[in-house]
Amino acid sequence: MTSLPGPTGSGFLAPRKGRSIGSAAESRRVLVTVVHEEGIIYTVNMLILNKTAGVFSKPSKRNMYEFLRSFNFHPGKLFLHKLVLGIETSCDDTAAAVVDETGNVLGEAIHSQTEVHLKTGGIIPPVAQQLHRENIQRIVQEALSASKVSPSELSAIATTIKPGLALSLGVGLSFSLQLVDQLKKPFIPIHHMEAHALTIRLTNKVEFPFLVLLISGGHCLLALVRGVSDFLLLGKSLDIAPGDMLDKVARRLSLIKHPECSTMSGGKAIEHLAKQGNKLHFDFKPPMQHAKNCDFSFSGLHHIIDKMIMQKEKEEGIEKGQILSSAADIAAAVQHTVACHIAKRTHRAILFCKQRDLLCQSNAVLVVSGGVASNLHIRKALEIVTDATQCTLLCPPPRLCTDNGVMIAWNGVERLRAGLGILHSTEGIRYEPKCPLGADISKEVGEAAIKVPRLKMNI
Repeated sequence: MTSLPGPTGSGFLAPRKGRSIGSAAESRRVLVTVVHEEGIIYTVNMLILNKTAGVFSKPSKRNMYEFLRSFNFHPGKLFLHKLVLGIETSCDDTAAAVVDETGNVLGEAIHSQTEVHLKTGGIIPPVAQQLHRENIQRIVQEALSASKVSPSELSAIATTIKPGLALSLGVGLSFSLQLVDQLKKPFIPIHHMEAHALTIRLTNKVEFPFLVLLISGGHCLLALVRGVSDFLLLGKSLDIAPGDMLDKVARRLSLIKHPECSTMSGGKAIEHLAKQGNKLHFDFKPPMQHAKNCDFSFSGLHHIIDKMIMQKEKEEGIEKGQILSSAADIAAAVQHTVACHIAKRTHRAILFCKQRDLLCQSNAVLVVSGGVASNLHIRKALEIVTDATQCTLLCPPPRLCTDNGVMIAWNGVERLRAGLGILHSTEGIRYEPKCPLGADISKEVGEAAIKVPRLKMNI
């Protein structure tokens, strides 16, 4: 999904002029006019509880006290391990989970906003914020209830505070700080991408170091993971993320009008339709072919695809918004080009790490996570790379590749065990919408100028 920035670039969207929003004590339905990046105007019916969509509202202490009183567990189950509650609200999923230090997921719950954002063609930050507010208490309660853990039995509370949508991060942080204050528990701030990277250690026996490729709708990076909070950034997207580009292409092709794709996200629709198409029908060149580094770029490719779709619409005599007869071929070609680009940059990262003895020469591990990691075509391209470089490709199960509370709780467990970033005072804690991961050595990777052998991508 694509985040739609507000007119000032702050992520806030203003209500339609002339409408009264009311006070914080009132609950009214207001119409918010949203101008989509492609010029489409949407009017969203949205519940606002504050004077402006951007106001940061904390749950009252009384509400939190009532929430905690609702847990009436009878003694009987003795927890021998440390327990961490994880809370995730960085984008458009409200999620929570309780995980113990051995990796047992005791309870989890999630509320997805996908259906709402599909109707508007992208994530509208104030709408995402409001949906988080409406669901966070219920989701945390469901996770705790499923785990049979009372809040007082928790060892710590871990919450995503960076990076992500500011308005969404604010909801999770506000709720968590109230919970921490009431329970007098340690707080563990979580970097969203660190959590994605470490999830594999919950599902598989993976030792440090290992290489991680994180690909999603909002992120694309390659990093060497040397420890729980020890990362070397090898490369990242210089513009947009692959999932974002696939979503944009799906919208431009109007795949939401396709009978087989109407309920799918853009990336899923592209993957589904690509199975029916010929990837060789269109010849899109992978980006940055002459740049011998591990950075990624997708906006230039997106521009070329957009121009080609416009040309095909003229050839077929159809208007924008109608489905092209060649839509499946376009989907297949786009997906394959993205897969080849990702595969080549990852191949160079593996060669660089082995050249510098940062990874084992044999049986090194490549972990691929994030929402786009569930794309089987991209995964097969990466398998070709790992086979050629004597590496093992590992991916968390699909439900743990997308945003979830389990990965946040597990990251909390990892930090708790390592004694890293455990706060007993939350004074001055802030969310960070933009935040790099680890130490950036991408310039060093580029200076190495490693030539990547050509591999046949017969997928």
